[in-house]
Amino acid sequence: MQLVEGGITAVRGFEAAGVSAGIKKNGKADMAMILSKVPCLAAGTFTSNRVKAAPVIWDRDHILIKKEPVRAVVVNSGIANACTGKLGLEACQKTASAAAAVLGLPEDSVLLGSTGVIGRQLPLDRITRGVELLAEELGDTLEHGHQAAQAIMTTDTVPKEVAVSLSLSDGTEVMIGGMCKGSGMIHPNMCTMLAFLGTDAAMNPDRLQQALSEVVPDTFNMVSVDGDTSTNDTCILLANGLAGNSPIETEDEDYRLFKDALRYVCESLAKMMAKDGEGATCLFECQVIHADTKDHAKQLARSVVSSTLTKAAIAGHDANWGRILCALGYSGVDFDPDKVDLCLISSAGRIQILEDGVDTGYSEEQASEILSKDEIRAVADMKMGDADAAAWGCDITHEYIRINADYRS
Repeated sequence: MQLVEGGITAVRGFEAAGVSAGIKKNGKADMAMILSKVPCLAAGTFTSNRVKAAPVIWDRDHILIKKEPVRAVVVNSGIANACTGKLGLEACQKTASAAAAVLGLPEDSVLLGSTGVIGRQLPLDRITRGVELLAEELGDTLEHGHQAAQAIMTTDTVPKEVAVSLSLSDGTEVMIGGMCKGSGMIHPNMCTMLAFLGTDAAMNPDRLQQALSEVVPDTFNMVSVDGDTSTNDTCILLANGLAGNSPIETEDEDYRLFKDALRYVCESLAKMMAKDGEGATCLFECQVIHADTKDHAKQLARSVVSSTLTKAAIAGHDANWGRILCALGYSGVDFDPDKVDLCLISSAGRIQILEDGVDTGYSEEQASEILSKDEIRAVADMKMGDADAAAWGCDITHEYIRINADYRS
């Protein structure tokens, strides 16, 4: 597997565009479109929140029930189209219909995504005009993909894209690429995120959904910025088969290669979201090692990165290990605190701050220097077994409050 430049348009057969349709007050780009040159298989995972936005309902119905071939995805930012009742669902149908008309596609081949303020109705006149502008701007260059990634941003400060290539067992080169947005209302199962991934691999539809469903729990579901889970969370994976490989039908070596590459793409995007958390100054990773089970390792790691007190300590470059141990303790996992080791790692070095549940007498100055970098990892050795897991979050700062205090106004 090799990292390649770009995102969704790095993959054969995918075009993209991003434009301003006037949905956002600031005039920034607020609509994006992805188009495959040929019909795609689609897989998806969606929010666990009982309150689900209209586009989530639309996409779940089309991907998991109708299972029709997909050609296009239309995304708007600025308005979530959530808690909008019957009118919200009608807006989905009208948006898909407008895209289908301008692109010459069946309506059921268009998927949707929305992100932004909850409770507001979509301005259909601007949405329809935006669809027309997007169709005019479609292209397959890396810049076209970058513009689409910018257009789906809300409080994100940077666009998030990644792409990889891999060789299957017969030597066929396959690409996976995509983009996502996410900065606030982020918590496991899933988070406030939209992710749109594409591959040119030929896949059995069940294997495509299986790969995504197996990868998301260890990647996008292991991110927490602020403990809130959104109404709009969507991750869509499209496969157009243009690589020309023999379709991946079973859980063979090619399936494992594909899933490993997909995991890399999703993990990379997940880390980008965590690092770009609202008001954040750093990526904070918790790695739990030697837990008794994989599920317990994940539960422990998520508890630490979700801890508000731990996040505040990271923001202050304070190696307050009591907060980390406390977060492990209320995770719901049974362990012996007198066996736990903790260390902190960054580009400034590594320091052990806890050994067998006791302070090591570490240098506060060295620990503070380690915590001053923009990527920090805490490693918790539970000394229980062979399972490990990682979760990603960020620090919490005054800027987070400023952003969310006036998000609507």
